[in-house]
Amino acid sequence: MASPAEKVPLERRFRHGLRTYRAAVSIFVFVVGLFLSTLALGYFTPLANSAPFNAINAQTNTPTANYNLLFIVVGPIVSIVGAYLVGSYFVARRKFEHLMVTKSKAEFLRNIPELEELLWDLTPADAVRYEEKKADLRVRR
Repeated sequence: MASPAEKVPLERRFRHGLRTYRAAVSIFVFVVGLFLSTLALGYFTPLANSAPFNAINAQTNTPTANYNLLFIVVGPIVSIVGAYLVGSYFVARRKFEHLMVTKSKAEFLRNIPELEELLWDLTPADAVRYEEKKADLRVRR
């Protein structure tokens, strides 16, 4: 009798999803940070008198709370974190693609430590590609 498949914990599924969609998540974080910074600039600069920011500022500057003060602090921080995530992902992607092009087993063996380090910043599909490349070149490790 087959045992029912164990359900994967939510935390593990969440982490796997973040790794799988790392590029999209990092771009989303960066765009949210830019959006919050834009909202803050729209309140604290002369842009506050323009049409779109009049409506937005009426909603974010309520009598009980001024969310624009939060935006001016959180927006740049989230933008910086998002820019780092985007930059680190695409730099790692470029290095990984460059190192995977090699046809030489000796060159591949020299680059294994760097490839394995880059895999921490890349997706699970890239780890599969790396394992396939190792199998193609008959590298035991």
